[in-house]
Amino acid sequence: MSKWDLLAFGVYPYVALAVCLIGSWARFDLSQYTWKAGSSQMLSNKGMRLASNLFHIGVLFVLAGHFVGLLTPAAIYHTVISTENKQLLAMVSGGIFGGLCLIGLLMLIHRRLTDPRVRATSSVSDILILLVLLAQLVLGLLTIVASTQHLDGSVMVLLAEWAQNTVLLRPEEAAAAIAPVSLVYKLHVFLGLTLFVLFPFTRLVHVVSAPIWYLGRRYQIVRQKA
Repeated sequence: MSKWDLLAFGVYPYVALAVCLIGSWARFDLSQYTWKAGSSQMLSNKGMRLASNLFHIGVLFVLAGHFVGLLTPAAIYHTVISTENKQLLAMVSGGIFGGLCLIGLLMLIHRRLTDPRVRATSSVSDILILLVLLAQLVLGLLTIVASTQHLDGSVMVLLAEWAQNTVLLRPEEAAAAIAPVSLVYKLHVFLGLTLFVLFPFTRLVHVVSAPIWYLGRRYQIVRQKA
C-alpha cells in the first residue's frame, strides 16, 4: 500500500464526508433560498420528462445497488447468493440501469447546452456537475467491462472490504483493501468521493430535500375574484 492509496482512499473519504455535512449545514443555515434544484422545465419542456425520468430511475437503482452491494457483509449475502453470482447480478443490473441513466444524462446535457433559454439561466456549477456525473457514470460502466476479466468476484470483495472498513473507521485497512485493484476502479471511487465534496455547492442538495414543512404550515385562504 502506497501513501497515495492511504491519502486517497483512507483519509479522503472522511474529508469528503466532513465537507459534505458541514457545507450542507452552512448552506441551509445561511442561504436557504439557494437550496433548490433550480428547475428549468418552465423554460423548455421539450424532452424534459423523458430525460429526467430515465436519469433519475437509473441513478436511484445504481445508488441502491452500490449501497447494498458494498455494505452487505459476505456472511449475510452468502445465505442467498454466491460471490460469483452476486457479481454477475451487479454487472447485468448495473449495465441496464447505468445505460438508462447515461441516456437520460446525455439528453439533459444536450438540452442544457443547446437550448438558448435553458443555457442562459444555467450557472457554471449547473453545467459542471452534469459533466462530473457523466464522467463518473462512464467510469462506472467501464468497471463493468473490466469486471469481465475476473468473474470470480475477487475485486468486488476488495471494494466491499474498502467500503465496510471505511464505515467502521479503519482507514489503513480500507486503503490496504483497495490498493490492489486496477486504476479504473480507483478513479471511479475517487470521483464518487469528490461528488460528496461538490454536493453542498451545487444543485445536488435537492437530493435530500422534501417538502415536509408543508405538513405544519397554516392554511392559506384563496378567494376568486367576483
